Amino acid sequence: MARIELNIQAPNFTLNDFTGKRTSLADFAGQKNVLVIFNRGFF
Repeated sequence: MARIELNIQAPNFTLNDFTGKRTSLADFAGQKNVLVIFNRGFF
């Protein structure tokens, strides 16, 4: 798994929410956000 650099701007991405609606990171521009990433496993 690639390492994530800290303190850099996240690239825009689009995902489906739990209702199937497409949501992009750009939809939240200008707002304060928290991005949580879960690792699939711990070594």
